Amino acid sequence: MVTKQFRGSIEEADLTRTDSLAREIFSDVANKWALLIIEALGERTLRFGELRNEIEGISHKMLTQNLRMLERNGLVERRAHPTVPPRVEYTLTEPAQALRETVHAMCDWTHQYLGHIESARHRFDA
Repeated sequence: MVTKQFRGSIEEADLTRTDSLAREIFSDVANKWALLIIEALGERTLRFGELRNEIEGISHKMLTQNLRMLERNGLVERRAHPTVPPRVEYTLTEPAQALRETVHAMCDWTHQYLGHIESARHRFDA
């Protein structure tokens, strides 16, 4: 996978630019599965199967892809234990713990405005 290299310029942190590294990172972590994985892991360590059970509707493939992406971005730490059968555990890193605050705020926002959004959808669809 080709990734832009951070050189310390302001443009690289500008989400409005198509060539920005920040936009690439934002695109990675701002998807429903990544946010749900971050929320599910919280402050605990989970195995793959436990994590999959926590997130209703996620496929094995999507969980695998998103865990790899989160690990690649330094948000999830993967620990493989040399046991039979193999045991792999996932936990959030410090940057992901900080991101959880934003995820919690988004969850709170959703709960606060769910009725409003539902009403607006009904009006729009009518």
